[in-house]
Amino acid sequence: MRFRPSAFLHHLSVGEGRVLLVHGLSGAKLVVTEEAASLVLALADGLCLPDDLPALVARFPYTPDQLTGALRDLQERGFLTELDPEAERAAQAATFSPTFGRDPAALLERYQRQRQQGGESYWAVSSALGLERGDADLRRVEAILFGDCDLQMEADFLRQAARDQGVDLRIAATFPDDVRFAGDHPHEVIFVGALRARHQIGLASAQTDPENPDYAAYIQEAQRLIAGLHQYSKAPVLIDNLPLPTVQPLGLAERGVSGHRNRFRMANLTLSQMVETFDDVVLVDLEAAFAAAGTERLLDDAQVGFTHFGSPGWMLQRPESEKAAVHNLFPDPAPLIDWVQADPYRRERVAAKAHADALLSVLGIGRKKAVIVDLDGTLWPGVLAETGSPFNWSPDLSGAFSYIGLYFGLHEALKCLKRRGLVLACVSKNDEATVRELWTYPDHYPRERLLSPDDFVTWRVNWRDKVDNINEIATELGFALDTFLFIDDHPVERDRVRTRLPEVEVWGEDLFGLRRSLLTDPRLQTPRVTGEAGQRTELTKAQLERQAARTQNVSEADYRASLNIRVQVTRLTPEQDFTRIRELFERTTQFNTTGRTVSSGELRSIAAQDQGGVFAVEVWDRFGAQGLVGAAVVSAGEILALALSCRVLGMGVEAQFLGELLAHFAGNLAGRIVETARNIPVRRLYQDHGFLLGDDGVWRHAPTDNHT
Repeated sequence: MRFRPSAFLHHLSVGEGRVLLVHGLSGAKLVVTEEAASLVLALADGLCLPDDLPALVARFPYTPDQLTGALRDLQERGFLTELDPEAERAAQAATFSPTFGRDPAALLERYQRQRQQGGESYWAVSSALGLERGDADLRRVEAILFGDCDLQMEADFLRQAARDQGVDLRIAATFPDDVRFAGDHPHEVIFVGALRARHQIGLASAQTDPENPDYAAYIQEAQRLIAGLHQYSKAPVLIDNLPLPTVQPLGLAERGVSGHRNRFRMANLTLSQMVETFDDVVLVDLEAAFAAAGTERLLDDAQVGFTHFGSPGWMLQRPESEKAAVHNLFPDPAPLIDWVQADPYRRERVAAKAHADALLSVLGIGRKKAVIVDLDGTLWPGVLAETGSPFNWSPDLSGAFSYIGLYFGLHEALKCLKRRGLVLACVSKNDEATVRELWTYPDHYPRERLLSPDDFVTWRVNWRDKVDNINEIATELGFALDTFLFIDDHPVERDRVRTRLPEVEVWGEDLFGLRRSLLTDPRLQTPRVTGEAGQRTELTKAQLERQAARTQNVSEADYRASLNIRVQVTRLTPEQDFTRIRELFERTTQFNTTGRTVSSGELRSIAAQDQGGVFAVEVWDRFGAQGLVGAAVVSAGEILALALSCRVLGMGVEAQFLGELLAHFAGNLAGRIVETARNIPVRRLYQDHGFLLGDDGVWRHAPTDNHT
């Protein structure tokens, strides 16, 4: 691979060790460190990888992976190219040649909108990108921000917050009335900030009209924007609610539902109800994030206006030229600097963290499937075999929210994760018989809040190495190691797992912050909880019983026959709920033909097609209902995505499912296999069922008399 600077590249030093890179044709802009800029300029004669990499490593103090990653990043943004100047100009000219005769200025504007990065220049705040960021293997996500200053000022902070969570977030920002931008710019997710109609909520009102409340215009604007975006995009939309004001025009006299602060509360409640009428729209609770961080230091309604909802620190970053409006006379900003704790962009950091968390949850990035917990010192204090009981609590000793509350709260949080669809397992160096005997609670305990052995799908309570036990659990459940969270109070055990199983997330250092982390970490959340998720513990236990039955000394055919398997394939209608279908494609990594995720809006659209459809498969056997375990998305005779839960693999379900699809489409079906790191089990699906691979990489099934 060869790298050289683009013939359209311009660069300008902007002080403080930063250099602005500008692409003259696409309009792309990027602030980099002087060191990164010197790397770009050093490539004037071209660089060939991997041959020239040792010389580059000798010049710049970074690893080969870091430098290679930085080069590829700059190439993706268009600042570097593999082409010589003449070939690059020819390639760019070819971009416009198919539309010869149209206004070239309009074509250039569309081209630039497709490649736009960052926010509007007046609100752009950015840190310089350095070469050290090139080594991470990050999931790349394209996002669009629709908002005014409150959201656009946040763009670079959001990019950094996403990077901290393993996501290379590429952001383009525009205004809320520019919905066509969603059709011009590639993206996977859309963020929507506070809308302009919020100013109407802040208008003084003596009494709220139930038929036309003060916040009605805000809800209507949000509805119009979401509906407009859905005309151009099927990507999920993450829309902010409104922070609550910290001051009120009439103070204590702002009473009832028409009070200033309560009008914003009512707007948020109504907004949360309204988004439920749309597919793939999620409310980002910015109000709660600000409240947790201290809203009064994040909003400027105590300084400049009741509904601007910017940061108090923004006044510290205004250009000097704007002081002309106050005759160049302005108070000493020292008190304001103290008030914002010398961080004028704290509001942006808090908002960016909330948005990055929502991004991970909605796209399922890094999602966990199972939590493995230690017992002694974690779920209860001390060693159970020595204390004789998990706790020694009674109401006459203390309330349930005293010291005992730390452990009750942890149990309750883990039970909430179980309701969300995660499964629980335990690993403990202990005698299993002793633990089972002593793990009981007297009648006066709040048992609805406490874990019992029945809440766990599997155990490893023995004296073996916990690393070996975790590996066994991963094999037993069929989950990849990076879908596990392990919690242990012992630092040696945590270090051993981190060292030998680096894919596993390990917690336990801070038992006081553990409950909050369990309830708020985006990798432990989904936008919606399905009925299937609530039953996952029982479904997993039944699957482990099937596996145990399989190990008995019977043939595979006899085993399958003993299960009394029943399979039902259903074509879904556009009116049905697609939440479980979406969840299936997000969670299933092994038997997944393309690794593709599909939005509810896209599923609904395909379900309405005559030559396509969305198909679901449910399975029952002698152990009970397996639930909805598979889905296929077919459009224009091609299987765009097909996934089956790992718990039905080896039961012949895939053959029956594919057979039903072939019958429905009279044998005229095609499909692709897009190889991922984990989908080895699905790669022979089409080959083993009569499909032939074409030169274009598509498997096609020829119709036969059996499918007529």
